[in-house]
Amino acid sequence: MIKKIVVLIVLAFIVSNFALASDSDKEKTKFRFAFFTDIHLNKGDNNCFEGLELAIESAKSNNIDFILTGGDNVDIDVLGKDEKTAHELYQRYVEVINNTGIDYHATIGNHDRFYGCKGTDPLYKEGMFEQYISKSYYSFENKGWHFIVLNTASSIVDEKQKQWLADDLAKVDAETPIIVSVHVPFLSVYYPATEGEYRSNDTFSNFKEIWDMFNDNNLKLVLQGHQHLYEEIKTLDVQFITAGAVSGSWWGGAYHGTEEGYLIVECEGDEFTWEYVDYGWEVNK
Repeated sequence: MIKKIVVLIVLAFIVSNFALASDSDKEKTKFRFAFFTDIHLNKGDNNCFEGLELAIESAKSNNIDFILTGGDNVDIDVLGKDEKTAHELYQRYVEVINNTGIDYHATIGNHDRFYGCKGTDPLYKEGMFEQYISKSYYSFENKGWHFIVLNTASSIVDEKQKQWLADDLAKVDAETPIIVSVHVPFLSVYYPATEGEYRSNDTFSNFKEIWDMFNDNNLKLVLQGHQHLYEEIKTLDVQFITAGAVSGSWWGGAYHGTEEGYLIVECEGDEFTWEYVDYGWEVNK
């Protein structure tokens, strides 16, 4: 009888330790991040920088590990040759980023590019973004997940970027969960929803070719920007989310009912959940 009791105690101890180890393993792979898209920082009298700081404080209160953006961080493509203002906007943005105290990964959008100089100038097009923020396409790892940031700002993924993507995916284990961030979407129903017709500029032009490059990998989630509307599309076992806009209607209020906001994504193991957060921005009047 005593031996039986001892065996039961030992088994209970083993099961308890296994459960604790399993919980511990889950905690090691569990993380949260915020997806900010279409921030549109500009030189207008609209308190946009204060709005961004409010969104950051809101996101940090949700215990995030990092912020990932979906493009259109600053509005510089409309500045013509006003290089001074373009530099000032990026400098202020970098100052805000550096003050967050957490990791920050940015995606390039069409408005993040500068055209007020010669094409041979290193600042031309993506050059200023890359000088201040990061490469316009890259990847990084976080707790067993592989993140890929693509440049779809020109509504196409060019041959050089395609080769980079092929090389990057070749290094990723087939079971590793992948999250992709883009500005111009893979999939969207923006124009059918707002204007009642399908248009090719809902997506970047070679989206299917790029999507097919993930056939041998574990693509779980695609985060998108550009449209300022909140959309969820689940197809072929991939979740696509167009995550509204931090700026709403370019800091002028809600856009077609989508309030100024951002996405919180929580990953655990190889699964994820998400929530759209209205961070309480009020239009400057």
